[in-house]
Amino acid sequence: MRESLFTIGEEVKIKASGETVTIHKAQYVKNMKRYSYIVNEYPNTFFFEEELTEE
Repeated sequence: MRESLFTIGEEVKIKASGETVTIHKAQYVKNMKRYSYIVNEYPNTFFFEEELTEE
């Protein structure tokens, strides 16, 4: 398992919309071998690393 790209509290952009959001939770999805993230602005939606970018 590798380290996640983003940390809790970090501000990132959603690539599709360009909207700035804040990481609330990061979780490693073992069977998919990548991290998923929940952001404060959309608590019922998760994003994968490739859907987010650093500010």
